[in-house]
Amino acid sequence: MVKTPSKMLTLAEFLQLPETTPASEYIDGQIIQKPMPQGKHSAIEGEFVPAINGVVKPKRIARAFPELGCTFGDRSIVSDIVVLIWSRIPRDENGEVANIVSVAQDWTIEILSPDQNQTKVTKNILHCLKHGTQMGWLIDPDEQTVFVYRPKQETEVFDAPDDLIPVPSFASELQLTVKDLFAWLLE
Repeated sequence: MVKTPSKMLTLAEFLQLPETTPASEYIDGQIIQKPMPQGKHSAIEGEFVPAINGVVKPKRIARAFPELGCTFGDRSIVSDIVVLIWSRIPRDENGEVANIVSVAQDWTIEILSPDQNQTKVTKNILHCLKHGTQMGWLIDPDEQTVFVYRPKQETEVFDAPDDLIPVPSFASELQLTVKDLFAWLLE
């Protein structure tokens, strides 16, 4: 995690800056660069986005986006996977997906990288929940554990191979166990 030195920027100033690789986030007046995704992170993200879209996108229920920046509640964050209900996907004047997303995602999914701070990631998930996100997942590949966050509810921990991981109601057709999720690391 890289923080910018000295000068505090406003959110508007941050949004005018060029994109970085890896992505940068704006949190509490500071620019924080996300760590470069590594193998386990990339494998899970690369399989999970199409798995979600295979269930929700054909029926125009929702759509999953990898590494999408969302700006809301005085923060601009880049979740590993952002899922938006179809009617909430921002569109431009041509009806295409807009480049700027100024709403909280409906489901936020974070995949912990070895150099990533779990507290910072958890704070981002809680920020999303505070602003209307229905569910947040924190996937820890090293521990083969999924933490599930919901607004005003106790955090749930799923680490038994046959545990069916809960999903938001709009994605109820997606059935995924802990074993299924982490099997993507073996493929």
